[in-house]
Amino acid sequence: MDADPGLFGPDSVTWQLHADPAVAFGGLRALMLQTLHPLAMAGVAQHSDFRDDPWGRLFRTADYVGVITYGTTDEAHRAAARVRGVHRRLRGVEPESGRRYRVDDPALLLWVHCCEVDSLLAAHRRCGAPLARGADDAYVAEQVRAAALVGLTAAHVPASTADLRDYFAAVRPQLHTTAAAREAMRFLLGPPLPLQVRPAWIGLASIAFGMLPRWARARFGLTGWLTAHPGADLVTGMAGRSLRSAVQLAPRRLWESPARRAAEQRLAAANAAVACRA
Repeated sequence: MDADPGLFGPDSVTWQLHADPAVAFGGLRALMLQTLHPLAMAGVAQHSDFRDDPWGRLFRTADYVGVITYGTTDEAHRAAARVRGVHRRLRGVEPESGRRYRVDDPALLLWVHCCEVDSLLAAHRRCGAPLARGADDAYVAEQVRAAALVGLTAAHVPASTADLRDYFAAVRPQLHTTAAAREAMRFLLGPPLPLQVRPAWIGLASIAFGMLPRWARARFGLTGWLTAHPGADLVTGMAGRSLRSAVQLAPRRLWESPARRAAEQRLAAANAAVACRA
């Protein structure tokens, strides 16, 4: 019955945004965007088990985000400490450039953070999920707390949507697709799945790809309608809105984050205990 609301709390934009069905598209978009940084992609390719256990890795990432978002402050700090401990041990060489990297390099941690924040916001907008005036900037500012947990200095992390745009403009010259990035994109668009569900996944992944900014889509060397045509953005938005609306027709317990439900129950129980004592 811990009354601690955690890093953000139920009144935060983070609680609202991370509980929306659009978060699935945002998570996929973030993974796709992250592949464009050669050193970050090398770290994933050389130290991740995404090829052998893609769903395990996906669920572990979702669990981490759930704890950081909805867990107590202590739970969030302990989860982040485990991640930092793993990152400290991982380093290597990017094979195409020969550049050495450390997974805990602040520049790489910042790249991953900004990809996630930008992608979750973009998916929210493109799927038509409601956000109050100023909520975009509030969300970016709230996520500085999550960035600090993985070892970043808060002053160096974008704290508004304008800061986020400036960051991507500055980092774009460093981005390109390596062989590892192209392999990862092929995997994300068509992972090993039973034939019955493969078309559904390809559809979801294609929508997430369409939510990438045009400059990012073009970096993958693809040509044609999905990459360059302005109408692709409209179609992607319509598809995202339709799927989000369809998901929301199902009972809330089937799609809402279990971590959020647990946090609401924890806070309700703690408040009830306080009321009883009073």
